[in-house]
Amino acid sequence: MDFDQLTTFIEVAKLGSFSRAGQKVFRSQSAVSAQIRQLEDEYGEKLLDRSGKVVRLTPAGEVFFEYAQRLLTLRRESQRAVADQGNTPRGVLAIGANEATCLYVLPDVFAEYLRLYPAVQISIYRNFSRKILERVEDGSIDVGIVTLPVKSSSLKVRSIFKDKLMLMVDANSPLAKLPTVAISQVAEQPLIFPKTGYTRQILDKLFRPYNTQLQVRMELPSVGMIKSFVTAGLGVSLISTSFARDEVRSGQVKLVPLKDVELTRELGLVYRRDRSLPRSAAAFVELIQHRTPAMKAAVAALTEKTAPRPAAHA
Repeated sequence: MDFDQLTTFIEVAKLGSFSRAGQKVFRSQSAVSAQIRQLEDEYGEKLLDRSGKVVRLTPAGEVFFEYAQRLLTLRRESQRAVADQGNTPRGVLAIGANEATCLYVLPDVFAEYLRLYPAVQISIYRNFSRKILERVEDGSIDVGIVTLPVKSSSLKVRSIFKDKLMLMVDANSPLAKLPTVAISQVAEQPLIFPKTGYTRQILDKLFRPYNTQLQVRMELPSVGMIKSFVTAGLGVSLISTSFARDEVRSGQVKLVPLKDVELTRELGLVYRRDRSLPRSAAAFVELIQHRTPAMKAAVAALTEKTAPRPAAHA
């Protein structure tokens, strides 16, 4: 038995498919089958039931699955413990964040981190906040960056970033000339919504009184797609200001404040209270806390850029 076999076995069990597990671990289906067969030969029991369309764990496989996860966790912990014996951070920083945060908030932080600690490899788990919290709590990742609030007594939570949600319109839209826009005005526009996530929850609540008149033209799975279609003039959307930074600077879109309502999205850094962070993760926590004032200032500057200029007086 080796760790590659354990990893493959866990992926087959999770995905219920040899072919999909092979794609995940970059092996052919025949290579995956060979690894599973070697494990079953070693333990003298069938670990997976292949009789149906979906591969399932046998009773013996269910027992082995728990041990396989524990063995891989111990391996990661041993690697980090050894890496922490050096004078500077090295090894792996395992971090979780959603796609938009990775694309629009963290690149500058990661660039500075790797400049300071080039011996560290960053491993990113990309998912929704709920899934990231699960991974932090079970020890699969060191730290997570999630949307606040978070209610968990086992996690340490540090606020690092707060962003305004504003109306995003293409530069040629009549709404782009307005100082503020009322929710009732927005409800009259063709809308582009995210399919899921925190912003979608906010939008559903915000527009609930206008449900009968809403024109939801598109529901899209990514911030990048939403920005592209708003830029093309296909509709309007609400977006965190930092996510539209490049499009605002290039003049492709305008962010307009909402009238009589201020919506925000707050990000927090989370990690286990009862575990010592590996040196690579502790260095990341220290860096991002150090950068928090600069991140807040950048958002404030972008918001100021979108604010209407006072009219000139003769």
